[in-house]
Amino acid sequence: MKNKTVKRRFLATVLTAALASTMLYGCGGEKAEDGQETSEDQTQEATSDESDGLALDSGKVELTIWAGDSYDDCLFDMVESFKQEYAGQADFEINIMESSDADTRNAVLNDIYNAGDIFSMPDDQLYSLIAGGGLSPVENQAAIKSANLAESVEAASYNGTLYAYPYSADNGYFLYYNKEYLTADDVKTMDGLLAAAEAAGKQVSMEFNSGWYLYSFFGNTGLEFGINDDSITNHCNWNSTEGSIKGVDIAEALLDITASPAFVAQPDGNFVEGIQSGDIIAGISGVWNASAVQEAWGDDYGAVKLPTYTCNGQQVQMASFTGYKMYGVNAYSKHLGWAHKLAEWLTNEQNQTLRFQARSTGPSNINAAASDEVAKAPAIAAIIDQSQYGVLQRVGNSYWNACTNFADIIAAGNPDNLDLQELMDTLVSGITASAVQ
Repeated sequence: MKNKTVKRRFLATVLTAALASTMLYGCGGEKAEDGQETSEDQTQEATSDESDGLALDSGKVELTIWAGDSYDDCLFDMVESFKQEYAGQADFEINIMESSDADTRNAVLNDIYNAGDIFSMPDDQLYSLIAGGGLSPVENQAAIKSANLAESVEAASYNGTLYAYPYSADNGYFLYYNKEYLTADDVKTMDGLLAAAEAAGKQVSMEFNSGWYLYSFFGNTGLEFGINDDSITNHCNWNSTEGSIKGVDIAEALLDITASPAFVAQPDGNFVEGIQSGDIIAGISGVWNASAVQEAWGDDYGAVKLPTYTCNGQQVQMASFTGYKMYGVNAYSKHLGWAHKLAEWLTNEQNQTLRFQARSTGPSNINAAASDEVAKAPAIAAIIDQSQYGVLQRVGNSYWNACTNFADIIAAGNPDNLDLQELMDTLVSGITASAVQ
């Protein structure tokens, strides 16, 4: 059963004040501090067609999409179909710019007036973008909510208001494995997986020093971790000295795993290189590598939930962070009505299905996700199975560096022979720090 201690935490007083400002700007008609007009002031002559009260300009409409993982020919096709759908209603000039999803929050808030009209982002950036006044709430709230999976809607919402358009429900991780070397039984446990890989003279890959992946060893241990109500700091007792699984038990288990000659701690980007060279026969990663894995392994391509691992004599199911991708609409777009129309178009059932077919991206749209084609995709089936052991990523910034420092020491075999309780205390101290260390 998944650990329910990590919970979504809503932003407190400071965010509430920021949200009030966001709501005003999202409705248009307000002046920015630097004198720049918002979308309503800059609206050209509008047609009688409106998007839930937002005018749809009939003149030249220039829109820019900031796309990260979704930047490809598939997105260009979606834009062209949008132009065809609304041909004659406006003179569209829609530009697509490649921009990393991981950098969306900073890029938008650093220059909000010149940011993309629409931008792709992971769900964990939602609150910051709302607080910074960067998001215009979704126009067709009821329709978008009913069309998408409940947790994807929750991930894109604040206090019941939907602030972005979900388009994927697969931003998590699971285990890829090569059936030529590994059986279904081998991949059930980390012990079996590493033993089989050692026997074959091959390796198992994981980005071990990333807090996103490292969480998998802590999430189902009964120990607690989560973000506090201030939405800045974390609470954590991974150094606990009580209970059936203690902090040092996990540290010992991780030292055993990383000591295996079959285990390789490396960046996720190196995983594909390893499978192509033949050195890697299994790895913990996400759906973004599905096409490359399938191409490399062909009929031997397999994907399953994460294995269990041995900790203090027990088999503990590895956990995961789950996540969703979505498109946000810039509250300061000069053509706010059309920006919402385009964001809704890019995330509708038809285009989520197209995105799955082109990129093996797991849809958040209920109908698209329920298709037989999606059900037969190994990576999507694996992410769905793993999701029962996952939680939404909601963490304060101090978490990341603390995890990296801890994991680097473990992966190196604790070369300074640090006391394991001291090591766990240092990890928790870093995670719960009031600011990034």
